[in-house]
Amino acid sequence: MTIHALILCTHNSARSVLGEAMLNHLAASLGKNVRGHSAGSAPSGRINPLAIEVLYNAGIATDGIRSKSWDEFAGADAPAFSLVITVCDSAAAEACPVFLGSQGQPPVKVHWSYPDPSNAAGGEDGKRRAFELTRQAMGYRLLQLLALPLEAMERAALQRSLDIIGHS
Repeated sequence: MTIHALILCTHNSARSVLGEAMLNHLAASLGKNVRGHSAGSAPSGRINPLAIEVLYNAGIATDGIRSKSWDEFAGADAPAFSLVITVCDSAAAEACPVFLGSQGQPPVKVHWSYPDPSNAAGGEDGKRRAFELTRQAMGYRLLQLLALPLEAMERAALQRSLDIIGHS
């Protein structure tokens, strides 16, 4: 059974997109049956070019990546999510739609905060560095997530583990 994770950020143009691409890349390289998706409450309709650049430079595919609303994942035809991860503080504070969970339970929700790399100081070079550091930080947490026995974990244990990862 595929484990589906939804990664949310308000505009779905940078951090959540990095998370989606990184999770899918890492899961595939580790042979894990995990699929990442991303969305936003107020999608910008475009992906920040620096997000695409750092993913490309890291050898991570960006085919099919687009900025989309979380409403796409609130319907009956959406994947059954095991996890919902917010990656920006404003998205974490918003009232989310009800997402379908797996096995009749709502998904486990966790907040992993990352500063917005598009607001980094230092001009274009500073932003580029911030995007790369954000990609690396997400990769570190996502590798920890993928090391968990996701299919076998009880909900409370998964929540605790994800909270711990978020503080690492």
